[in-house]
Amino acid sequence: MPDRSMQGIYPILSMPFDAQGRIVFEDLRNEVEWAIGHGIHGLGIAVASEVYKLTETERDEVTSAVVDQANGRAKIVINTGEQGTDLAIHYSKRAEELGADALMIRPATFIPTPESEVVEYFRRIAESVTIPIFQQDQGTAQIGPGLAATLARTHENLCYIKVETPPTLPRMAQTAAVRGDSGLILFGGAGGAFFLEELDRGAVGCMPGTTLPDVFVRVWDLWQAGKATEARAEFNKYEAIIRTLAQGLGLANWIYKDILVHRGVFQQTSAYARHPSLEPDAMARREVIQLLQAAGIAAGE
Repeated sequence: MPDRSMQGIYPILSMPFDAQGRIVFEDLRNEVEWAIGHGIHGLGIAVASEVYKLTETERDEVTSAVVDQANGRAKIVINTGEQGTDLAIHYSKRAEELGADALMIRPATFIPTPESEVVEYFRRIAESVTIPIFQQDQGTAQIGPGLAATLARTHENLCYIKVETPPTLPRMAQTAAVRGDSGLILFGGAGGAFFLEELDRGAVGCMPGTTLPDVFVRVWDLWQAGKATEARAEFNKYEAIIRTLAQGLGLANWIYKDILVHRGVFQQTSAYARHPSLEPDAMARREVIQLLQAAGIAAGE
């Protein structure tokens, strides 16, 4: 029986690369420790982690380092979707072997595939592991609400979904409405830009970036305590920066890391993204720091 208890704040880790594109494992471990220190409930290695730019050896090294640093204090979710079913199964089984608590998988989209093959893709992966799987419904790799419920009924491991296809609010509402008796459990993503609205529509958690774990945990705790008005007020203090972070990942990969440098988590020399990625200009970077300062987040905090 898969773990169906996951809920709360599950930030997606940013990957610290140096100027030569090498992973800086010291800063990766710092990021894990920092996020756990702010009370997050889980952590993900996924698209925003640039997982698709990692070699197989790097995937194993990153997963091992994150699982080791977390040491059972947070659930670890690894994105193992691939364009081929056999390769996705290989990565999925390896992630489980290395200690992942759950997987996250997008449908294969390189070549248009009939829905029956999407179901088969997920079924085969689900049968290859014993841990739960987050279906990832994303704009470039969509899982419609009806299909998501079908997948959840196909195999008990396919019991979560991260809803990110825009516009995310009607998508979340539709997915909640059609899940019926499938047992499908909903999480939001897309940088957490509509976190509270998604909770209103049936989500039980969110997967933002790691830049503001303290903010998202405070908002979650207020919501869980039945203090919706206070939760909204707290979120609104940081809304400008949260919505800025919801930009396309090519740009966001750099901005996330700039913020982690500002907050004392990454070294300046670890704040690079691997190509392809759109590097922000100096003006954009200044504006992000100004937004942080306006929200009361000083350097090193």
